[in-house]
Amino acid sequence: MNGRVCPVLTTARLTLGPHTAADYEDSLAMWSDPAVVRYLGGDPSPPQEVWARLLRYGGLWPLVGYGYWQVRETATGRFVGEIGLAEFRREITPSIIGVPEAGWSLMTWAHGQGFAREATQAMLAWADEMLDRRTVCMIDPANTPSLALANKLGYRRYADSRYKGRDTVLLERLAP
Repeated sequence: MNGRVCPVLTTARLTLGPHTAADYEDSLAMWSDPAVVRYLGGDPSPPQEVWARLLRYGGLWPLVGYGYWQVRETATGRFVGEIGLAEFRREITPSIIGVPEAGWSLMTWAHGQGFAREATQAMLAWADEMLDRRTVCMIDPANTPSLALANKLGYRRYADSRYKGRDTVLLERLAP
């Protein structure tokens, strides 16, 4: 067991912090939005699945030493979304088991405002300092906004694959 706890990160506009039970309603609203889940399996998440997601987020930190943050506007406290690194042990070829997998999901109102880039840059700066290792991400090939963000963050396509019956692009970012 790693024992690390989720650190609080701040940017010019955002605060990234650990999830709590109080984040459930905001997370449920996000994961229930068809526009948010369009490229993430396509189906809105039921309440039980959102709760299990929050439990996973909390469990990642002590088990693997990295995890997910809830993201809020610093000035208002408004929920922006969730970003982080995970070890989901996905059954995919090529394997990404043991490699921190980056992910980001934002509320629909927050799209197109640079929040995803700002938050993920903070996350990756933390990862570069604390983990100093390669990270990967999987993105639906039709999700051009996320592919563009991944490219801006330094991720490069290294494989095309399928996951749960859907095409996916695997990208990697080497530690500086």
